[in-house]
Amino acid sequence: MTNPEGPYVKVHFRLEIEDDWPPASVESLWAVDQGDGTARLDNIPWFVRGIACGDIVATEPDEEGVRWAGEVVRRSENCTIRLIVFRDSGSGAARQSVINTFKELGVDGEGIERFGMVALDVPPTADLAKVQRLLSHGVAKEWWDMEEGCITAQWRATSVG
Repeated sequence: MTNPEGPYVKVHFRLEIEDDWPPASVESLWAVDQGDGTARLDNIPWFVRGIACGDIVATEPDEEGVRWAGEVVRRSENCTIRLIVFRDSGSGAARQSVINTFKELGVDGEGIERFGMVALDVPPTADLAKVQRLLSHGVAKEWWDMEEGCITAQWRATSVG
């Protein structure tokens, strides 16, 4: 798979498992090879903490050619927010409704059926105060629970709740 910016590669991240979560010890993310040993992440992480879509990470191939993530070389300034959707037991329709609602605020998202989860990619251009109010409202209404997987100084400075 390629795009005009370079070929797509899978970058693998080792995960710390605590209390049986996350449900895997490795997460792989699509990324665009930058041609210099780094790759720009091109999907939203489900479980990796401290990274976001658009971040550029150093990679190191192992003897089988698997590319392992190293340090973040350049941050995208995007935030990763994860939700466990409670409404309608996290059904596909409930997850899609959540994604559509955040899309109106300039936020991309994707859902995963197995855990009733939605992962959100919040760019710095989104109205962070509106996004945070909606997130807090959904938690208060018990529509979802949330985790800040990767947040920025701008997100912290905007904190409404």
